[in-house]
Amino acid sequence: MAAPDSIKAFSPEETQRILHHLQQPAVFMNMTCGWPVLHWTAEHLSGCLGDKLIRFRLGRKEEINTPLFETQCSYVEAKLVHFLSWTRDHPGADVGPFFEYPKSEYWAYADYKYIAILFQDQPSMFEDVKWSEFGFEGRNGRESTLWIGTEGANTPCHLDSYGCNLVLQVQGRKRWHLFPPEDTGRLYPTRIPYEESSVFSQVDVLHPDLRRFPAFQGAKAHVVTLQPGQVLYVPRHWWHYVESVDPITVSVNSWIELETDDMARVSEAVTKAVVCALKSAPSDDNADDWLNPTEEGVASHSENMQYVSLAVSASAQRQRGSKLTRGPGDTCPVKRDSRGQIRKNSNLVGDSVPFSVPFGPHLIPVRCQQENTAEIRQVTAEDLEVSSDGAPRAKLSSAVRLHQDCGDGTPENSPENYEAPIHKTITTNDLLDCLVHPDIIAHVTKLLLERHTGSHRTTVPS
Repeated sequence: MAAPDSIKAFSPEETQRILHHLQQPAVFMNMTCGWPVLHWTAEHLSGCLGDKLIRFRLGRKEEINTPLFETQCSYVEAKLVHFLSWTRDHPGADVGPFFEYPKSEYWAYADYKYIAILFQDQPSMFEDVKWSEFGFEGRNGRESTLWIGTEGANTPCHLDSYGCNLVLQVQGRKRWHLFPPEDTGRLYPTRIPYEESSVFSQVDVLHPDLRRFPAFQGAKAHVVTLQPGQVLYVPRHWWHYVESVDPITVSVNSWIELETDDMARVSEAVTKAVVCALKSAPSDDNADDWLNPTEEGVASHSENMQYVSLAVSASAQRQRGSKLTRGPGDTCPVKRDSRGQIRKNSNLVGDSVPFSVPFGPHLIPVRCQQENTAEIRQVTAEDLEVSSDGAPRAKLSSAVRLHQDCGDGTPENSPENYEAPIHKTITTNDLLDCLVHPDIIAHVTKLLLERHTGSHRTTVPS
């Protein structure tokens, strides 16, 4: 008989059905026992990688009340052994290129490292990650990324344009601040710096400047501290800011496109064409470092327009195919898998059968901070290290209060502190923030698809 701690909380089939119905972030407990990847500490990985150089992003620790985007960071190529020596801060230790960056002033992050590339000469390590136990047959470390950071290492608040994320915490703890898609307007989205698959927030969510971003006061933060062995599910289009809270953290992330989203592909193609066209135009206010380091380069306008055309054609074709596969009384969209194949009806995702997500000791919802019932406090305090006295909530709300109040304690929004708006010149980035706002791009995408399918008609005055 199997030992109790080796029994999985959910079967692969059960997990797939849960993921299909989950509409909010949640943490899976007791799902990764026995996974070899849990031995992937930074020390273990250093031995596996040897002299291989890894690119680290370094950022200053000071609070500046604005997001520290990747275009504003420093970068070094170093061995993992140098990184470990630097974190231990031993005098005289060989820290390689980290010697220029005092540990007291900087954090370091080896983020978004493709495991398939890191261990291309050790493919057996791919099998250490077993996403197949979450119902994704054949998925392992080959389709995952590795993240290694120090305390304070973070990613700016952003949303991913495609798919959802499964995140396994291996070493140390990371704190996730998540915001639902309906908070997009309150997070002041921007595409500068530009990254095809991400939309960034202009708000420093831990230390918001509410004079510039007053609507952020209405944002609904969901906060959880992820611990080793736990897996966080982040639904599509949920905003997230992630920070390491222990001296060294290691996590493994797998991005998964549960259903092919052609509309998202069209939206991203349109955004890319607009951003590249405007930012490639020489002007006095257009010399900023606007392309995120994760992007390979700037495509020509001709290439971008070809990408738009292909995306629109593919989306229109799939929409026509979906209509053809529906029954006479079927008004629901056809479900497709990650390969774009039409899903057959099965007991995994039967939408016709009522299903209740089995929240409990093995699946913990990441609650909104405003929700603070005794039951929630008990679960999060025990399993997710969100303390019962509201420590994470206090961290965020105290920061909000700090920037709501002026030096004399008078709220910023009071009439005494009202200042008439100051006229300023509209910059290229100001224009871009408006043109590629998610709401505008969604409308443009709809118009393009209507034009392509012939459903768009222009009324000619008589």
